[in-house]
Amino acid sequence: MSSLPPSPPPSEPTPVLTTGAAVPVTLPPERVRTATVSRAPLLLLGVVALAALLSSVMLWQRLSSIQEQLARQSADSGANAIEARALARQAQDLARDAAARQAVLEQRLSEVSLQRTQLEELMQSLSRSRDENLVVDIESALLLAQQQTQLTGSAQPLLAALRTADQRLARAAQPRLARVRAAIARDVERIRGTTVTDVPGLLARLDDVVRQIDELPAANAVPARALTETPRKEASGGTRPWWERWRDAVLEDVRGLVRVSRIDAPEAALVAPEQAFFLRENLKLKVLNVRISLLARQNDTARADLAAAAMTLNRYFDSASRRTQAVASQLQQVQAQVRSAELPRVEETLAVLATLAGGNGK
Repeated sequence: MSSLPPSPPPSEPTPVLTTGAAVPVTLPPERVRTATVSRAPLLLLGVVALAALLSSVMLWQRLSSIQEQLARQSADSGANAIEARALARQAQDLARDAAARQAVLEQRLSEVSLQRTQLEELMQSLSRSRDENLVVDIESALLLAQQQTQLTGSAQPLLAALRTADQRLARAAQPRLARVRAAIARDVERIRGTTVTDVPGLLARLDDVVRQIDELPAANAVPARALTETPRKEASGGTRPWWERWRDAVLEDVRGLVRVSRIDAPEAALVAPEQAFFLRENLKLKVLNVRISLLARQNDTARADLAAAAMTLNRYFDSASRRTQAVASQLQQVQAQVRSAELPRVEETLAVLATLAGGNGK
């Protein structure tokens, strides 16, 4: 801080100014220096204040420009957000439209592919050659003949179909069909070597057995007398004495009252005469079951029924009788002819035909 100026000495008189004329005032040098020194801080404060004011104005202007810029940027951001939302909605709409169009296009593509497949099949069926038709016809005929063989139990339909197919292939005279003819020849030889059950012949034998069951003698039945001995004794009765004839008659009557025979099955001796009818009917039912099993191509069941019928025949009927022996012999022959072998098939020929059909299809 500057010191206060010293007060003037009292001895010096204060000049008096008159109002009439302007008289220049001359100050002493000390007073001038003091006034100059006192104005410098004020000037400095004024400069500082002016600088602060200018800086404040500049800062205010700059802040205003920043606020305006932020306002513009926020307005631009809002506009951009609105535009982005609009674009997002448009993109969603376009995506939905594209998905719908894609679904329609996929459906049309599937329809076109299906139509193309149908057209290709139609073209293949139309462009099939004569040889291909021949292969398909032979395969169908063999499959039908194989079904007939399974139904009838005879290999003749299959052999006839193979011979017909061989003749058609021979007339075609195509080298690439030679494999089919070779397979047909092998199948024919194999079918001829296969033994097939003669079902009609077996059915006829079983019918004959059923007719003979009513005449079979039971195991506990009294055997009939031999008719050849009575005329012989009557012829020689005139030359013998009366007492010998009387003795022979008595002995013959005694032999008729008592009969000694051997029955291996105890239950056969207990069969009453009225039960023999049901016994024969039961045996007939077993034989008829064998007949049904043969017609149904159930050879295992037929063999089991034949074994049961043979056991009933040997247990309850007289095994020494010729009729019983004849029926038992026929049942054994039928059981020997019933075989469990499978019916012949033409797998090799069908495999070759399928190979040719597949190759032609490609």
